[in-house]
Amino acid sequence: MHINSERVVVMGLGYVGLPLAVRAARVGHRVVGFDPDESRVKSLAAGKSYVEDVPDADLGELIGSGSLHPTSDASDCAGFDVALVTVPTPLREGQPDLSYAEAAARTLGEHLRPGACVVVESTTYPGTTEEVVAPILEKESGLTAGEDFALGYSPERIDPGNRDWTLVSTPKVVSGVDAASLDRVHRFYDTLVEQTVPVGSTRTAELAKLLENTFRHVNIALVNEIAMFSDGLGVDVWEAIDAAATKPFGFMRFTPGPGVGGHCLPIDPSYLSWRVERTLGKSFRFVELANDVNRHMPDYVVGRITAALNRRGLAVRGSRILLLGLAYKKNTGDARESPAVRVAQLLVDMGADVAGADPHVVEPSPLDGVVRRVDGTAGELASADLVVLLTDHDEFVPDEITRHARHIFDCRRHLSGEHVEQL
Repeated sequence: MHINSERVVVMGLGYVGLPLAVRAARVGHRVVGFDPDESRVKSLAAGKSYVEDVPDADLGELIGSGSLHPTSDASDCAGFDVALVTVPTPLREGQPDLSYAEAAARTLGEHLRPGACVVVESTTYPGTTEEVVAPILEKESGLTAGEDFALGYSPERIDPGNRDWTLVSTPKVVSGVDAASLDRVHRFYDTLVEQTVPVGSTRTAELAKLLENTFRHVNIALVNEIAMFSDGLGVDVWEAIDAAATKPFGFMRFTPGPGVGGHCLPIDPSYLSWRVERTLGKSFRFVELANDVNRHMPDYVVGRITAALNRRGLAVRGSRILLLGLAYKKNTGDARESPAVRVAQLLVDMGADVAGADPHVVEPSPLDGVVRRVDGTAGELASADLVVLLTDHDEFVPDEITRHARHIFDCRRHLSGEHVEQL
């Protein structure tokens, strides 16, 4: 496909921004990737990727050809045709923190030219693009959104480690603050992905993203709570889920786990809850309940671990516990908001000797100073009083684990055997 090559700036080179920058460079755009983290920029400039979905070889090729230029110098953003905002939008004490998005908008506003296009991809509450980003861009540039430059919102749908649905194959929702902006945003993303889905406003696109994540959050909370009740009732929740999933309509399979993590589920639904409370004065009860259930799953897991040790005449204090999988998600190195952090901290506070193995999570990570990092070797498995599988990475071979471990608590139904207890 022949494209009209444009100068593209990607603001933020994390799990969303880096794959997007690589894809834009791969199809022929001239890409500047901006990130204030100089260590990230140095790694990328050396052809070393810190995101699993971006192989070193692909990155090195694009860096070497000049198609992709990583930088921490804001002046390199000058002269862009299209700018994509993929910065974090965390919560601070329960409140949306848009400081990174605001800083990105100020930087882009300083370099904004007539005819350029800015697209926000960071997850946020409905109204952010028009009420927060647009005024900053207009103030810094002296231009007007929708008249002098295009402005839109296209929610990221990156699913790290998903080999079936990638950035390219996953349909991309696109929107604009007016019809001309939507057309501009639509045409750009058509160069990157196989299918675009235009919607009528940026608020609709912002809500669509929060709806997707809230749907997952609520349904995971549902099966997590059912898992807790099922254990007390003596019912195999996993078999029940398998049975329910045979229904070809009216049911979607979700499975329990030690909790939720990453940027999306522990954070994004709360953006919608905050907006509803702030704008309408009403509480979003589904989100609040899901938050409560999922937030306390690590505590429930530790309770089950304690019971598993007690049945063998062991106390948590002094027991050697090996945690397998520290990332929040299978086959990724993302430990942000990972339930493993809470599980590990609770066990350490109770006096356990806790080690953690994860082939994907590299230091620095939220686990630093909490657990002793080890490799999941036969010796480590055999020396543990209890092995706890928190994340079912492909590298964790079931036969190897069950052969060497004395007793196992499996949070993912990845293992089987007489000495395996499942969540």
